[in-house]
Amino acid sequence: QQQIGMGNKDVRGDEGNSASPSPITDGKFVWVLMGTGDVACLTVDGKPVWNFNVQDRFGKLDIAFGLSSTPVLHDGRLFLQLIHGDGSAATQEAVVVGLNAQTGETIWQTPRVTGAEKENEHSYSSPVLYDFDGLTLLITHGADYTIAYSPADGREVWRLGGLNPHDDPKRDYHPTLRFVSSPSVAKGIVVCPTAKGGPVFAVRPDASGDLTASDAILWVRDKHTPDVPSPVIDDELVYLCRENGILLVLDRNTGDEVYMERTHVDRHRASPLMADGHLYLTARDGKVTVVRCGRKFEIVAENEIGEATSASPIIANGTLYLRTFDALWAIRNP
Repeated sequence: QQQIGMGNKDVRGDEGNSASPSPITDGKFVWVLMGTGDVACLTVDGKPVWNFNVQDRFGKLDIAFGLSSTPVLHDGRLFLQLIHGDGSAATQEAVVVGLNAQTGETIWQTPRVTGAEKENEHSYSSPVLYDFDGLTLLITHGADYTIAYSPADGREVWRLGGLNPHDDPKRDYHPTLRFVSSPSVAKGIVVCPTAKGGPVFAVRPDASGDLTASDAILWVRDKHTPDVPSPVIDDELVYLCRENGILLVLDRNTGDEVYMERTHVDRHRASPLMADGHLYLTARDGKVTVVRCGRKFEIVAENEIGEATSASPIIANGTLYLRTFDALWAIRNP
């Protein structure tokens, strides 16, 4: 057990705290980022390797509900999206950085300028890695844009606007459309959610430049984005679990609705987990609904763990891990 940083802050009552970002491991080392800005590397047996506070290196964090973005580990580098700001479009504080995972040294640092303002400068989503057929992109999400970077040097490859446009006569600029749900990727597609019931975009990752209103956009769903849980993609479908437990399933190629059905009626903060042909939807009250993947809605199980949770479950080595407010659960077949 090791303490990383000091000064924990609970946010929005019981919605989160300074340990909201998830840890990462390669089996030898563990990397953690805290809402306080403390980032650290430890061995798997808990010995400190390096640590620093991102505010000392990249500027003071200004984000209403605390930093909750989970870093990305790839090819010996640790990538952070620090999307925050004072609410003014004239002062853009956000940066994306690549660190040497073994030493913590900064390899590159790229300003992330979007012109977002008010609460939209703040992002609670996490970056994701697209890595298929020789194309590797670090995809960041927040401040009105999804932006892809080269992990090698931090060069911007493409950006998608229109998620919260300033100049669309059909849509007013939303002053509090902060992104929490993260993008999801599969071969040939990046699905970009927004917030508060807004649109969902799907784009081709092999494009470049400004993708807004371009033919790189595969499809747009104009409403029903998940606000907190992130999308999940399989070979044919895109699964969107809204925070009220409604599961919306779209055709991966066209964006057409396959079905929209209600599961357990409670807040869903955790992202769906896909494993062995099933979706695991974890509600805030600890009820896990298991839905069979496919074009037909079918609930195959409902399980109660009896403890509140907002963390996304994972599977590793045949074991399902659930982190509740009180415990870490490990579930496997006997």
